[in-house]
Amino acid sequence: MHREIEKQVAAFGSTCLSLQATRSCQIQDLYRELIMINQNSLTEKDHNGPRIRILFAVTSASTWCFFNGIMGMLQDAGFDPVLVSSPGEQLQATAQRARVRHAAVPMSREISLVRDLVSLWRLFRLIRRVRPMITNVGTPKAGLLAGLAAWSLRVPCRIYTLHGLRLETTTGLKRMLLATMERIACACAHRVICVSPSLRQRAIELKLAPAGKTVVLGSGSCGGIDVRHFSPAVRNSPETDLLADQLGIPHGVPVIGFVGRFTRDKGIGELIAAFSKLRQSWPTLRVLLVGEFEDGDPVPAEIRSQIEADRNIVRTGYVSDTAPFYRLMDILVLPTHREGMCYAPLEAQACGVPVVTTTATGAVDSIVEGLTGFLVPVGSAHALAARIEELLQDPELRARMGQAGRDRIVREFRQERVASALIEENRRRIKDRTVPDALRLKVKSPIAD
Repeated sequence: MHREIEKQVAAFGSTCLSLQATRSCQIQDLYRELIMINQNSLTEKDHNGPRIRILFAVTSASTWCFFNGIMGMLQDAGFDPVLVSSPGEQLQATAQRARVRHAAVPMSREISLVRDLVSLWRLFRLIRRVRPMITNVGTPKAGLLAGLAAWSLRVPCRIYTLHGLRLETTTGLKRMLLATMERIACACAHRVICVSPSLRQRAIELKLAPAGKTVVLGSGSCGGIDVRHFSPAVRNSPETDLLADQLGIPHGVPVIGFVGRFTRDKGIGELIAAFSKLRQSWPTLRVLLVGEFEDGDPVPAEIRSQIEADRNIVRTGYVSDTAPFYRLMDILVLPTHREGMCYAPLEAQACGVPVVTTTATGAVDSIVEGLTGFLVPVGSAHALAARIEELLQDPELRARMGQAGRDRIVREFRQERVASALIEENRRRIKDRTVPDALRLKVKSPIAD
């Protein structure tokens, strides 16, 4: 195992160096990273009796929105979570809400050799200081760097949560580099949790991890859905009407919605093309886009211009709570090119909204074809428009699918079920390992050498 990881790390380093040679290295950036090393601290929390310390690490603070709710359940089961990600409001908000420890370690989503080495060193120091019994790392950069740090420190139970495969929509050197990163992250872990069945199958096909090392908890997802918060509401209720008025959506017009990042691989181009086709028959049709543009994998300039200029396309910008916006939608549309387990369709179904999405990895698991929504081929604006129109024309079908979707989410994806599966997996990992009592000591604060 160690030789395999060392071999993968050597290959990764060689590839990084060749890629980095094409870019200028900014010494000032390194200096700014280095002087930040001692600026973070952990928020202390006292516990009665010994608890099992588990460190969660993801790249972006925005990812913590998927974990809301399960941290308290882990605490109730005897675990002591510590959250680690790049700085951000969501990291602090999630930690404060759950009253758990947290630390910010800047990590770049894009490949940057100097910054990545700094982040690796900071994660190594943090994990050495915290001394967790379990690490659960996820998303590509944190999965690689925190996974390597945990492996080098011989953390007794190491889990890698595979949230998706960014490499699926890349080619050439970048695809090779991302595949190497995933293989290293998987090799560093004792267990690879895949957030959907199709993602697990794809990881095995790409030889990222052996089948026996991978698992899907329940029906999938990393944190489940809060079915009390994401729930159906009577359309045209005073609260919903007020939100529609604030967004400029007239009463009674059909609304198709999208929730997520405005990027090429989310299928924004196909959505706008389908909308342009549909508005010929549905002139009052509105598109409600919940989210904002991102620089990484940007949408084509002409698509962005159309979105910004068309009065029938409504943009909310970033919102911390998406639940009220699903209640404005007749249909959720997610024409994604790749996913791990897409949350927007799960949240929409919990709110009783039917879904049209694609056959992409992860997306295919998010609905039941013909029962809670429709699947269309990736990249097909024509098929997308046809399925949207079928639902627009049939209110009874929308209602049936909405109810079936709600029933499925309550049955298979509620937070309590997902948290229970994660707790059992943690306990199995612990049972398979000899864990020294020293790892139960309290975390010191602030972080220091």
